[in-house]
Amino acid sequence: MPQLSVVIVTFNSAADITRCLESLQTTATPHEIIVVDNASSDGTADLVRAQWPTVRVVDAGGNIGFARANNMGIRVASGPLVLLLNPDTVVNGTAIDGLAACLGEHPGIAAVGPRIIDGQGRAELSWGAMMSPLAEVRQKLLVVGHDRGWRQASAAVEQRTAQSRDVDWVSGACLMARREDLQAIGLFDERFFLYTEDVDLCARLRAHGKRVHFLASVSIVHARGRSGASMPEATRAAYRRSHLAFYEKHHPGWAPLLRIYLKLRGALPDTR
Repeated sequence: MPQLSVVIVTFNSAADITRCLESLQTTATPHEIIVVDNASSDGTADLVRAQWPTVRVVDAGGNIGFARANNMGIRVASGPLVLLLNPDTVVNGTAIDGLAACLGEHPGIAAVGPRIIDGQGRAELSWGAMMSPLAEVRQKLLVVGHDRGWRQASAAVEQRTAQSRDVDWVSGACLMARREDLQAIGLFDERFFLYTEDVDLCARLRAHGKRVHFLASVSIVHARGRSGASMPEATRAAYRRSHLAFYEKHHPGWAPLLRIYLKLRGALPDTR
C-alpha cells in the first residue's frame, strides 16, 4: 500500500505533464500517481497512458472543474496522505518527502504547502490570510507588484516566503493533506469550479480544529496558469464565478457589493 497518493488534475496539459511526472520519480515516500483528466483536447490522457503505464488515469467525462476533479482523484486514492499537485509543476523528491515528514511529525497539521518558485527562482506568494476585501487588496498589491518588479513588493514576498509558519491557506498548486482529514470535511466544495477552492478547503480544515502550515524549507517550481492560457476569457469568467461563490459562502454581507462592483466593470459573470 502506498503511503502517499499524488492527484494531478489535467486540462490540455500535454506540454507540461511529462516533466511533472518525471520529477516525481525521485520521491522516496512510497506513492501512487492518479491523473484525473478534464476532457483535454490535446491528447494529455493518451500521452500519460502511453508513457506512464503505472500511472492511473481517470477520465472525468468532461471539463468538470478543479474541485470536482480533485474529489474524483481523492475518492480513488489509497494512501493515507494525499498530494494535490498541478501538472505545470516540477518537484524534487526531498520536497515531497519533506512535506510528508512535516505531517508525520505534527499530527495537528492537516495541510501543508511548500515554498513555490518560478523558473527563474523568484518566490510565489503561495499562502495568505483568509480571503476578505482587505486581505485581497493586500495580497493583490504584493503579487502584482512582485510580478512587475517593484522592489518593495518583491522584498516583502521574499521575506514572507523565507520562514515556515502556520497560515490561513496554502496554494492548491501543491498541497499535501491527510486523506482522513479531507474526508472529515467532505473534500472540496464543488461549487468552486476553478479558483478559491483551496482557500475554502483550508478554512474548513481550520474550522475542524486543524492547522494549515507553510513549509519554507522545501520548494517546487511552478509555471503559473499554463492550462488556462489557451482559454483566457473562460478562465477569467470561472475565477469571477468562484469569487462570487466564495463571498456568498463566507462573507454574505459583502457579496452584493462585489456583484455591483463586477457589474459596473462589465465583468459580472453568467452564474446560471
